Amino acid sequence: MKIAVPAKERSLNSKVEDVFGRTQFFVVVDVETKEFDVVENDGASASGGAGITAAQCVADSGADAVVTYQCGKNAADVLDAANIKIFKAEDLTVEEIIDKYNKGELKELEEVHSGFHKHGGR
Repeated sequence: MKIAVPAKERSLNSKVEDVFGRTQFFVVVDVETKEFDVVENDGASASGGAGITAAQCVADSGADAVVTYQCGKNAADVLDAANIKIFKAEDLTVEEIIDKYNKGELKELEEVHSGFHKHGGR
């Protein structure tokens, strides 16, 4: 099982990034071994459709789940089509998020918003 986390830094000690579609990269972690890869997000500099592009990056990374504070409907649709679960982020490090997942303490993200169309994503 692999979880993708939009992160502020390229490490397990990084805090979760506030944005999904415009994050610079995702830290993709194997929940059993805590080995990780860093995947660049092509959506970070996209003029539009950042969430969709970010969701496709997550799907292409081989992740089974993503952890984020919020997710737009179009991005959620891409993730759903790829059978990727969406979990609600907390103000923790990537490693702490993985630990919470392993303890069964992460909650699925229940509210999906309509997106930040024409708002630059921030």
